[in-house]
Amino acid sequence: MSDETTETVAPPRRSFLATLEVDTRLLGMIGAFALVCIVFNVLTDGRFLTPRNIFNLSIQTVSVAIMATGMVFVIVTRHIDLSVGALLATCTAVMAMTQTQWLPNLMGLELGHPLIPWVTILVGLITGAVLGAFQGYLVGYQAIPAFIVTLGGLLIWRNVAWHMTGGQTIGPLDQTYLLFGGINGTLGVFWSWAVGIAAAVAAAFGLASARRTKIGHGFPVKPVWAEVIVIGVVVAVILGFVAILNAYTVPDRVVARDLARWGCDTAEGCKAAYGIPYSVLLLIAVAVVMTVIAQRTRLGRYIFATGGNPDAAELSGINTKLLTVKIFAIVGVLCALGGIVASARLGYHTNDIGILDELRVIAAAVIGGTALSGGIGTIYGAIIGALIMQSLQSGMAMIGVDAPYQNIVVGFVLVLAVWIDIQYRKYTGAK
Repeated sequence: MSDETTETVAPPRRSFLATLEVDTRLLGMIGAFALVCIVFNVLTDGRFLTPRNIFNLSIQTVSVAIMATGMVFVIVTRHIDLSVGALLATCTAVMAMTQTQWLPNLMGLELGHPLIPWVTILVGLITGAVLGAFQGYLVGYQAIPAFIVTLGGLLIWRNVAWHMTGGQTIGPLDQTYLLFGGINGTLGVFWSWAVGIAAAVAAAFGLASARRTKIGHGFPVKPVWAEVIVIGVVVAVILGFVAILNAYTVPDRVVARDLARWGCDTAEGCKAAYGIPYSVLLLIAVAVVMTVIAQRTRLGRYIFATGGNPDAAELSGINTKLLTVKIFAIVGVLCALGGIVASARLGYHTNDIGILDELRVIAAAVIGGTALSGGIGTIYGAIIGALIMQSLQSGMAMIGVDAPYQNIVVGFVLVLAVWIDIQYRKYTGAK
């Protein structure tokens, strides 16, 4: 009989948030966004958090948020892109000229032809990819600093767009193309709920599947109750967002213009609602694709490895030059997508489209937690950063703050976000 005794060591107590395994940086960004919403809701006597304003806020955020997801890759690899606003302008100029002049004159396709919007979008995406890849080639293979290349690109592409259109506003644009702008293209109540429920089921299934995968490989997992809470919060956020957008009803005067579209016999008493805009669906699709690239593909691993230590990444065999070309090409494509949303929302291509977008996109990525020192950044953080930026501008406009003061506040918030990020890294010992 052995006299040895076995002592069981109790596992260290973990906080509630640590048990849930929630990213504290994400919580901080959500807290900042909630604070902005509450403050402006008080200052506007409850008008800021109405379904109408939230609907408009979501539409206004899409263009910058789409480009910000690409800026994350650029900043993570320790570069910068100052030309995204000018690239957007060039892409929208090409797309506007394609559908109003080039296709009608060269191929006889007039506005309203079924091929017009899709050929236009394809031409715009190719333009963005080629211009972005060209800038990436100069940065990667010719070793010209990205700051210089994209600063030159800011001037070049902005004026290429001006020269292409002769400095004129181009439009009106194709009606199908305009559906990507926001209020003209929405799912309606039924399909919004259908998409929302499908997204909630997919999210719950994905989280449960990830848990099973971890268990199958012997990795530790959070308690079941914590998993249920996380799934419940995610499902509540998705369905809550759909419920808010469905609560924004179509005004009677709009229903009266086209009763058949809204399924009503008379405008009075019609309860039609807009639902989820196509542009928001486009942003969600971009966010999913970019997140998969960042977390599940070799390209994403190379991007973050190069940002963490460029020399080690090159020595390990990563072709960092070609990687740079790919990153800038991705940003070019995203600029074209942002340009589709921006020009469709306006209904025209204008000379001032995309002005200062480069600063808004960089600010969104940085406010969303992307480290300027490289190696760290998330797609969802950039989107939340864009949402915070747009909320600030929208809220200040609602309370009557003049445009110059709005830019001063946005600049202050950008500096504050970087300072908080530096302090956070010092506190947690992160890089």
